[in-house]
Amino acid sequence: MKRFVVHLIAFIVVSLLAAAGCAAPRAGISRIGHAIQVGAFSEVKNAERLAAQLQVRGIEAFYFKRDNGLYAVRFGDFPSKQAAQKEARKLVSDGLIGAYFIAPPQDLSGKRETVVKREPAATIGRLPAEPRKKQPEAPKGEKDMGQIAARTAERFVGIPYRWGGNTVVDGMDCSGFARAVYNLCGVNIPRTSREQFKVGDPVARDDLKDGDLVFFGSSEDSINHVGIYVGDKRFVHAPRRGDDIKISSLDENYFAKKFMGGRRYF
Repeated sequence: MKRFVVHLIAFIVVSLLAAAGCAAPRAGISRIGHAIQVGAFSEVKNAERLAAQLQVRGIEAFYFKRDNGLYAVRFGDFPSKQAAQKEARKLVSDGLIGAYFIAPPQDLSGKRETVVKREPAATIGRLPAEPRKKQPEAPKGEKDMGQIAARTAERFVGIPYRWGGNTVVDGMDCSGFARAVYNLCGVNIPRTSREQFKVGDPVARDDLKDGDLVFFGSSEDSINHVGIYVGDKRFVHAPRRGDDIKISSLDENYFAKKFMGGRRYF
């Protein structure tokens, strides 16, 4: 009788979660908390330099191209805005960063928070104000989140990327790119392509949707490359360390032979 009651309670809980549109968190995947964003660089090399300086301090930082064409650096996964501000102030006092703002969890609307300045104000330039645009609110759903990830990935095309600084390991450039894009979409995934392949829902080639990750290797136990699917059998990826982010086709001979499957995380 006791076992029956336990199973009944479990069934009710799962049913309620499903009815509410919720899902239990999966191992290796979590929601990104508050993050620190710095800079409004017109040249990518300046964003790259700052990211490298942060990485030397053991901070996992990445740079990316914003909607307005400028480059910024983002890092951190803090449980609260206060915790993020505390770390940012410490970095300001250490002279590592200047103006910054705190990006809230799943900041997909394009809205900005107030820029926090170091004293004295004259020593720090303000971040250029971004034009306020009224954006239509996208319906929430797996398909829309995937499209957001795909469009975010496409903004990286042409950027020379050196993920992980001088400590990069095999498969880290491409997986670091995928991790950064998902980070911007509010989702934290594992660091390496092998670990990323182990989590998420398996997706066959013919069922791929925008935002899915596509994996390559000699076998499922030897995954060594990953990209972000953007539709029409195309995916965005970092081909090799120091190379530009680019779009390739799944039909290309090499990728057709090495394709090991897709994974969906949204």
